[in-house]
Amino acid sequence: MTPLQALQLHQKLCDEIHELALEENRFLQQHQRLPEPELIERKRALLARLDDTLAALRGVPHDDSNQSAMRQALDKTRSRILQILQLDKENEQLLLRYSLGAHRPTGSSAAVPPSILQKIYQRHN
Repeated sequence: MTPLQALQLHQKLCDEIHELALEENRFLQQHQRLPEPELIERKRALLARLDDTLAALRGVPHDDSNQSAMRQALDKTRSRILQILQLDKENEQLLLRYSLGAHRPTGSSAAVPPSILQKIYQRHN
């Protein structure tokens, strides 16, 4: 396998990971709850494949014959990875919000009247 082929295989997998992250994001925003175990298993399977493509990239000897195609593929892959990281960060925030929301009591907390807050501020001035 050439370095360009290994990078293209890695890039294809990054595209699949990005699609799954988008799917997870849509699910979280639409249902406002933790995703189904099936989605998590798909994510784990893709991450295992990611380890394989990274190992393949490390194991391929570098040749300078196709420098410009390699540079374009690298730039495209880096861009996709940045998109995945940004989306994953958003998904983590949504997961945290919804997992914490599941453990909150269902009753609403009573609002503090502004007059009480004003008295507290006056005492501490």
